[in-house]
Amino acid sequence: MTDSRGTVSRRLFVSGMFAALGTVPVAAAAASEGTAAVAPARRVLRAAPATVSLGGQEVSTWAYDGVLPGPTIRATAGGTVRARLVNDLPAPTTVHWHGIRIVPEMDGAPGFSQRPTKPGGTFDYVFTVPDPGTYFYHSHVGMQSDRGLYGPLIVEDPHEPLRYDQEFTVLLDDWQDGVKGTPDDTLSALSTTPHDDTLSSHVLGGTSGHVRYPYYLVNGRTADEPTVFLSRPRVRARFRVINAAADTAFRVALGGHRLTITHTDGFPCKPVTVDTVVVGMGERYDFVVTLDAGAFPLIAMAEGKSGRAFAVVRTTPVARTPSPDGEVPELQRKQLSYDDLQARRSHQLRPPSRTVTVTLGWRQRADGGSEWPLNGRLADDPLRLRVERGETIRIVLHNDTHMWHPMHLHGHTFQVRATERGGPRKDTVNVMPYKRISIDVHADNPGEWMFHCHNLYHQEQGMMGVLGYGKPPRRKHVMTH
Repeated sequence: MTDSRGTVSRRLFVSGMFAALGTVPVAAAAASEGTAAVAPARRVLRAAPATVSLGGQEVSTWAYDGVLPGPTIRATAGGTVRARLVNDLPAPTTVHWHGIRIVPEMDGAPGFSQRPTKPGGTFDYVFTVPDPGTYFYHSHVGMQSDRGLYGPLIVEDPHEPLRYDQEFTVLLDDWQDGVKGTPDDTLSALSTTPHDDTLSSHVLGGTSGHVRYPYYLVNGRTADEPTVFLSRPRVRARFRVINAAADTAFRVALGGHRLTITHTDGFPCKPVTVDTVVVGMGERYDFVVTLDAGAFPLIAMAEGKSGRAFAVVRTTPVARTPSPDGEVPELQRKQLSYDDLQARRSHQLRPPSRTVTVTLGWRQRADGGSEWPLNGRLADDPLRLRVERGETIRIVLHNDTHMWHPMHLHGHTFQVRATERGGPRKDTVNVMPYKRISIDVHADNPGEWMFHCHNLYHQEQGMMGVLGYGKPPRRKHVMTH
């Protein structure tokens, strides 16, 4: 059976598959839909301490509505999301709607556009979702998003041009909370230890991230009891991949299949077929695959680290379940690069009127900890890139460090200038060690907007600036570039 868009009815299809499979764990039924629960565009999000199962181990953490990931919120482009945050945490919190071109008051950016909601308090988020695509929501206070305070936000296109039969949402995460202390413990250790040292099992040298996590997750589950995505042979499936991790980029592949990339951070691109794609923290990629018969490993290798997230895509009930440690040749084959990607013509930006350079740096504090400045300035005295409404500027991001920096801009999308022909539309871009990359930003959403590294540890150690319109507001220590 199909719905009005020609896509497979998930409820009927999943029920039929479980009747055939019989022995598949009940948990996989929700996982095949993408996450544990689906929420309408009007709902309550209750942030509270919770005990969640990672598949084989229960841990204490903070979560929305007691589930990991948080409930999927679905809306339609041009529609309104209404979500009441209820804060049952012992600390202030917010919700940031990552990638949405939103009004500033709803952005969940503490200290910029919103005061955090105090324990016991509530806040009503009401905003329009202008663009279809794959997004997510998460806390933007301290290290909270490195707990369980995140979930998918899927904005559907009422005139969807992409042809597919079924879709799955894939949330990737690195996990330590309740296993080896808390994210705040790790931040404290990183903040007082020389950058090149190793802190027992916590800190990892290399370029992708600092932290060796005990688990890497797909939709809140480890490889011991993995998420199972149920389908059938010859189905054309759309996968919406979201990296909600704090410190880990993932290299994603589906064993036995090639991936046709169709969207970058929610925006459509000219389709390009590859074997694997690296997804930085905060990035999202959509791809379509025509599924073969069998059971296949969906692998997300922790880039530059030892470890992998693992799920299973099953199209026949009798196929042998793949091993989470098995070889996946696609991981070593054609990898997507920004040079391969082109925005659709309707999403190309006009040439910029001026260019500014932002240097992503590192320096060591007197106590041995790290600081990650933008043009030499930290978040408590931030770099401010001044723009005027209606202009387009080019920002050259110069990474003068040996670490990855997935840079994310609130309230806007930008076009990556990967080649002379242009590049994809995105809101988060990986800036590789000692490399430069240019992004063009059209200033069409007045406000004071966070511009920061989506490595949560770099963000908390200072790598956060501002894109601001006109004269700076009355605030101490704000610099205009």
